[in-house]
Amino acid sequence: MSLDSTTIRQALRENDEEPEGPARNARAERLLGEAEQTGDAALIIEALTHQLQVYNYSSEKDKMFVPFARLLRMWDEQPGDFSAFMTHHLFWMFKWVSSSMVDQPHIPLAAIEKWQSEMERRYRLAGHSERAVRQGELEIARHLGDLERAERAYAAWQAADRDRMANCHACELHEQGGWQVQRGLDAEALETWAPVLGGEHTCAHEPHAVLAASLLPLLRTGRADQARAHHLRGYRMVRSMESMRDSAALHIEFCALTGNEARALEIIAERPAYFTDTGNPGSLMDFLAVTAVLMDRLTSLGHGAQSVPGPAGTEWTASSLAVHARTQALELAARFDERNGNTQVSGLVRERLDRKPLLERLPLGIRAALLTAPSEEPDAAPRTVPGARPDAELGLAGLLAEAHRLSDAQHPDAGAAWQTVARRAAEPGGAAEGLSDHDRACVEDHRAMYGSLPPAEAMAAFRAAAGLYEAAGDPGEATAAAARGAYARSLEPGGADEALTEIAALVDRALALHADGAATARQASGVLACRARILGRLVQDAPDEESAEAAVAALERGARELLAFAEPLGAQDRVATRVAEALDLLGDVTGYRGDAHGALELYERAAAGTLDAGLPWYAVEFEAKTAGVAAQLGEYERAERAARAALGHGARFVPAPGQARLHLRLAEILGSTGQFDEATEHALDASHWADESGESATLGVHARHQLGGWLLQLGRAAEAAAVLEAVLPDITAEDHGDGTAVQTLWWLGDALTALREPRAAAEHWLKAADIARHWPEQHDHAMLANLAAQALYRADLDAQAEQAYARAGELWRELGDVPALVRTLRVRAWIAIRDGQAGPDAARAFMAAAERECEAALAAGPAQEAPQLLAELADTHRQTGELIAQVCQGEPGEAPEFEEALDHVHRAIVGYAEAGPDYLGLRTAADLMAAWLEADLGRPDAARARARSVLAVYGTGEPDETGESRRSEAEALLNYVENSSPSAD
Repeated sequence: MSLDSTTIRQALRENDEEPEGPARNARAERLLGEAEQTGDAALIIEALTHQLQVYNYSSEKDKMFVPFARLLRMWDEQPGDFSAFMTHHLFWMFKWVSSSMVDQPHIPLAAIEKWQSEMERRYRLAGHSERAVRQGELEIARHLGDLERAERAYAAWQAADRDRMANCHACELHEQGGWQVQRGLDAEALETWAPVLGGEHTCAHEPHAVLAASLLPLLRTGRADQARAHHLRGYRMVRSMESMRDSAALHIEFCALTGNEARALEIIAERPAYFTDTGNPGSLMDFLAVTAVLMDRLTSLGHGAQSVPGPAGTEWTASSLAVHARTQALELAARFDERNGNTQVSGLVRERLDRKPLLERLPLGIRAALLTAPSEEPDAAPRTVPGARPDAELGLAGLLAEAHRLSDAQHPDAGAAWQTVARRAAEPGGAAEGLSDHDRACVEDHRAMYGSLPPAEAMAAFRAAAGLYEAAGDPGEATAAAARGAYARSLEPGGADEALTEIAALVDRALALHADGAATARQASGVLACRARILGRLVQDAPDEESAEAAVAALERGARELLAFAEPLGAQDRVATRVAEALDLLGDVTGYRGDAHGALELYERAAAGTLDAGLPWYAVEFEAKTAGVAAQLGEYERAERAARAALGHGARFVPAPGQARLHLRLAEILGSTGQFDEATEHALDASHWADESGESATLGVHARHQLGGWLLQLGRAAEAAAVLEAVLPDITAEDHGDGTAVQTLWWLGDALTALREPRAAAEHWLKAADIARHWPEQHDHAMLANLAAQALYRADLDAQAEQAYARAGELWRELGDVPALVRTLRVRAWIAIRDGQAGPDAARAFMAAAERECEAALAAGPAQEAPQLLAELADTHRQTGELIAQVCQGEPGEAPEFEEALDHVHRAIVGYAEAGPDYLGLRTAADLMAAWLEADLGRPDAARARARSVLAVYGTGEPDETGESRRSEAEALLNYVENSSPSAD
């Protein structure tokens, strides 16, 4: 059965709202067939125009030329069949067709130039400016690399008048900035694009495309933070748009050149069809080129064997896809070169393929799947500590000397130095014979300390070290190594009690050796420190409160014995770290007993002692604890100072998990004091280090969750949305708690609302409300239900909004929040008068219910709540009057409903006055509403009086924003009345 013209036109409008892609294109083709069956020329023109539009905004741009040629022929034969609107479309689409030919290498250059000339001729005959024609000529010249012609075209374009055929401001600025980038003028391009990036000029594809185009210019001009922001904001815009493969390619390239290779892989994986969509060969060539750049980068990092997404039907590795993508990109470039008669395109592609990273690392705040471990050595030379001598320059004796020097200095690089000694000694050729028993003991000792061994292996290594130290005649270090082994035993499940028994004899021996001069103070204090650590393990393992109290008391005794031994020695014999450890443990005990201020002082003493001893790396842990406790006490300046010190002292020496925690702690402190800009920077670093340490699902989630909230606080909603959307799947109730999930969903709803995506915001708020409904305290549940209802209302999803407001109202009633309940009833009234809803009678019933709720609460409630309730009652009357006037079918002088509306507004004015001076702005707004109604009812004197009373309220001084608005409206009303009254004739 054929469709009629009305149905076809409605279907065309509906299809226009569908997502880009083959399904929309196929429906457009079917609708064209239906239109042709009607024989209605105007409808066929509309269907052809629609078909051309959907082809243009899809991966099938090569199909647009046939319908356009048909439209042009119909115009030439019967221009009268084209309405003014369709005539405009025909000439507008000429630009699309002409410029799209450049990206089709099968179309001869002569044909492109012919179409460009035809466009110029037709525009001239139709009386249109040549502005769009010259912009099209610039695109051709840029593609050909004809810079002289491009300069002429650019100048002519800018000189020509803007008219209805000129591209929108956003698209023009995009092209202007692109031309500047091609000439090496990055800074100028960014300045040109500023109005688009700032939202002053937008369109269907802008700022999407400019955000992508700006990425590398921003990096090249040193604005990495802005580039990151543009990636987060921009990729989210183009992600679902099939026609924006060229912009997606720019985002992939950006990630590949900033150390975000895993993120680039995820983008590629999201759009497998980008490898096979051939409707726009120019865009395909760009996509293949950046894919090759990414795969070459992965290969250079040692990930050549990693499985990667690629064209369907083949299992791809990074190295194999690199070859394929490079080959395909260059083959397409060669086709363009053959068509153009030069090597401009292939030259640009080769230049792109040869690009090197612009930054080693730029944290994005979004977790990407971790790359597999490198299967081969990266191309780049490994980084070394500044000032360190390469191992190859040192023989075994030199390596031993360096390791001993670092150990004596208590330097964190000592462990790595001893590992180097061990590797060199294990080399073929008998190098191990150059090690003494004491050297071998040091190797084993440091392997156990720094090798991340399981407790059992560490115990064995410490025992071996103790035996070798003993054989070397160093009983003090032998005892200390045995004590370290006892501590390793305490790390095994249930091993702390046995370890405590073992170390008792070692403590006695160490103290006796020290008394006899056979053990140094550092060795003896090390044994005491190990005992204190074991006692700390017993606190952690305590099964109940009574056991915990006893363990804490024992820990305090152990820490005080360590302090009593080491503190009198001052800086002698390298015991400053032992003093600091004792103070740290006593801080833990003090904090456990509820004295946070006392704990804080002890942590600060521990940090100060290590700093005084010239051992800043040892201060990091104590400074971090200081920062945490100070923040809990609300002493944020003290906390910030300590957190910055910890990060500074640990920058070179703290491993990735520690870096993540230090950055996150400082970020949270900064966020607590409103320093959101810097907080976001440290949250980004925290998320990066969490990923590096394999803690993306724990620390990384927390860092990204906080980052999203701070970005939202800064008004950077698009970035916040990108970060929160990415972290949301990683949040689980088991690992992170319901609170984190609800807060993330809440923030995401706020961000999407700011981005004018109410439907998506509602979905997230509803999910959050579903979690919060199980909580004992129901205020958050009610608030989230209310927010979801507001979003559904803004999205014009009226039936769903009505249900959501009804549910929110029930929750507010249960909580006893009458003002919130009343607001839901009023919004339900406005929903009721929308098309397809309950109607005016139901709307008035909702307003009446709101009035009753206010009156009942006023009669029963305490006096301090009266002003707000009076204001809510007044607002209910005001909105009732507005609603009655809006739905009334008659004219003001004929319909009695207008008098009823005016009566409600009068009651609102009285109510606001009774509520007090805080509601003056609402009262004067109601005064002006009443004045407009009086004017419409033919009572100019009453209208003037009300308008003048408002002017009198705000006087002749400088009013605030509300006052300025009221004065402006009152003056407009007076002018309206004067011009409308009979005496004005």
